[in-house]
Amino acid sequence: MPSLATLFFKTAIVFLVIGIAMGLQMAISGTHNVIGAHAHANLLGWVTMAIFGGYYALNPSKATSRLANLQYLVYTTGVAVIVPSLYLLYLGYTAFEPLTAISSLVIFLGVLMFGVVVYSKEPAPRALPAE
Repeated sequence: MPSLATLFFKTAIVFLVIGIAMGLQMAISGTHNVIGAHAHANLLGWVTMAIFGGYYALNPSKATSRLANLQYLVYTTGVAVIVPSLYLLYLGYTAFEPLTAISSLVIFLGVLMFGVVVYSKEPAPRALPAE
């Protein structure tokens, strides 16, 4: 299984592609009504996930904690839901507003979890097995 840092970087690239695709669609059509979804894909997906990945790459002992791995799942789920729900909301489908609100709270929870990981003490080194 890839490291947590690698998972964050690979997921960030997916959101970068999505964000750029939305930007291209807006530029080609001349209609910029989904700019909020585009911004969320780029900032919450590409930028923030790349920063998370960088932190975990620099702090590999923290990346192995259960909380760090759960943080990846929570945060990624929130971003994966908010980007398409915002896109549809900005296209006029108001039924997606509650889903957008819930996913915002899920993202916030993921950020709080990351904060706990950052402020937590380094895990104790594992003892080497006796020979």
